[in-house]
Amino acid sequence: MNAQQQTAITAPDGPVLVLAGPGSGKTRVLTHRIAWMLQARAVSPWQVLAVTFTNKAAREMRDRLAQMLGRDMALQMRIGTFHATCAHLLRREADAAGLSRDYLIFDTDDQLATMKRVVAELGLDDKRYRPAGLLNAISHAKNELISPDEYPVKTYYDKIVARAYVRYAELLRQSNALDFDDLLVEVVKLLRSDEEVLARYRQRYRYVLVDEFQDTNMAQYVIIRRLTQEHRSLFVVADEDQSIYSWRGADYRNIRRLREDYPELQTVLLEENYRSTQVILDAAQAVIARNTDRTPKHLFTRQQGGVPLHLHEAYDEDEEAHFVVREIQVLQRDGYAYGDIAIMYRTNAQSRALEETLVRWNIPYRLIGGTRFYSRREIKDVLAFMRLALNPDDDVSFLRVINVPRRGIGQQTLASVTRQAEQMGSCHYLALFSLLESETLGARAQRALGAFAELVDSWHAAQETLSVVELLDRILADTDFEHYLKDGTEEGESRWENVLSLRAVAADNPEVSLVDFLTEVALVADVDELSETVDAVTLLTLHGAKGLEYPAVFITGLEEKLLPHSRSMDSPDDLAEERRLCYVGMTRAKQRLYLTYAFRRGWYGNYEPTLPSRFLDDIPAETLGQKAKAKSPAPTATATWTPSWGGGGRPVPRAAAIERRFQAGQRVRHARFGEGVVQESAIEGGDEIVTVLFLGEGVGAKQLLAGVAPLEALPEH
Repeated sequence: MNAQQQTAITAPDGPVLVLAGPGSGKTRVLTHRIAWMLQARAVSPWQVLAVTFTNKAAREMRDRLAQMLGRDMALQMRIGTFHATCAHLLRREADAAGLSRDYLIFDTDDQLATMKRVVAELGLDDKRYRPAGLLNAISHAKNELISPDEYPVKTYYDKIVARAYVRYAELLRQSNALDFDDLLVEVVKLLRSDEEVLARYRQRYRYVLVDEFQDTNMAQYVIIRRLTQEHRSLFVVADEDQSIYSWRGADYRNIRRLREDYPELQTVLLEENYRSTQVILDAAQAVIARNTDRTPKHLFTRQQGGVPLHLHEAYDEDEEAHFVVREIQVLQRDGYAYGDIAIMYRTNAQSRALEETLVRWNIPYRLIGGTRFYSRREIKDVLAFMRLALNPDDDVSFLRVINVPRRGIGQQTLASVTRQAEQMGSCHYLALFSLLESETLGARAQRALGAFAELVDSWHAAQETLSVVELLDRILADTDFEHYLKDGTEEGESRWENVLSLRAVAADNPEVSLVDFLTEVALVADVDELSETVDAVTLLTLHGAKGLEYPAVFITGLEEKLLPHSRSMDSPDDLAEERRLCYVGMTRAKQRLYLTYAFRRGWYGNYEPTLPSRFLDDIPAETLGQKAKAKSPAPTATATWTPSWGGGGRPVPRAAAIERRFQAGQRVRHARFGEGVVQESAIEGGDEIVTVLFLGEGVGAKQLLAGVAPLEALPEH
């Protein structure tokens, strides 16, 4: 332990704020703080509440404590994410919170399905009032603890959001469900309204520790403040420079609120970095130093020096991808494994060119932010059956699987059930029984609905006595799900294998209850599914990179309107967050850092010229390697264009006086478009603009900048 870490670990009782730079060993400090309290201070493990932001981080902390203190002691502590901790508390205090103990947790897909129903019921145009946009507005309101009847209406759109919020909340209650934000909101309500419950948990959790405090929202801050207001034993680890989630309600200004609410707060800086080379740290600190409203830190490492950053300007996104693949091949020859390498970008759309090039050159990769295991269709279907077994009132699950596998329930029949539910003001399951009793349906529909009702009833009764895996087996047998999925295709076989993987998860936890199993599944995030044993290049957004590290990192698309994003240009706060996002990406790199941008980039079939990101201006010239024009044919026959560089990281402006290289009628070859004939050439803006008629099918005429395009003259016959 260095001196700063020791100071944090052994800090006296009372509020402590640890401002930890990236790679400074904050998880180590948190775990050793807990171990020190239990060993040196004789704190009881059940009095400890440690809150993280991912299940992965919670598992790592628990595993470390199990090694240090023993598994039994580690299991007595409450260690988990905010949402998992709140879900646990609400299960225990369901009566006081006015909830049923078997409430369901709606994941993102469930929430979207519910909001689509709201939009349809309200007769709204789903193109103008997108369900995802309405959900985002409602989520922000919940994070700020604004209830449906308190939603502020300033515009007509706000009025629509308010109406949708009310109906959305009604449908959640009707389904006996909470969404992720509700887990926090309901705990806040409980701790504000029930002094007995509040006193019990203040006594229970005498020592509260919070990781990634800069990512807390208002609801999370209120929960922590309510629990610690009396005993004041609060230990938080934060870094304002790594606050990048404002779009989901995170507010780094909670650090300022912490200082105001806890004036006796002790602050400790962790500045020694154990991850990156000094060159990478110097470059990253120069970028983040431009931000205000932050605590200055001087990150240093004992790994002096290091390989200079590689800054590359490509012609377009395809040449950018070729450069990345070529450098990956170089890294491999230098001893790096594919799993040591990450490619990061600002938006998911940027992965297209990268994926295509990686596939073309047979380089294995994994895409973070693609379809999660628990979001795959067949897994969602099976989980919907299990959720109905627990809670038949779940409308989202009911509507998802009422005709999966097909059982002869048509859209007209389903519409009848929906109308009955609306008339009764009830869930679809109760409406189904009402329709069956009325005998107003046709014989075929009556039989099909009756058979489905019997299945759900039998599963609901069976879940009281069967284990989770036994119930799952029963459901798969009753629905003949294997036969339904295995349709003779490889995709069908793969889907059934996914279901068997889900069964393995259930079998590995024989003691877990159905409600706890479904809760754990609902709270799994993308980063929790990351396998560290797969040797493949990782592709992910900069937002998804938080908490990860790689020996070699590529950050692509460092261009104005991309990083920083165009949506941030009119807001100083948003622009500051974009700078933090760049900083987070840079500090994921341990040994090698590559920064790339393109001279032009294609959006929706249209190419537009770009400007290098303003963040590149801040990178010290001494941290960058020497650049010269390069002509490397690997991995394709494309000649790579790399400009000369001046100080500060920007390309040297091209000379105004240049000679014309191409003439009308001349035969040329372009690495991407193939052979063609020059139609026209003109000097404009300090470069030669060449119009070429390419001979390949479907290519046609193109205008190219001779100074940057990989265009070569062919010898005359």
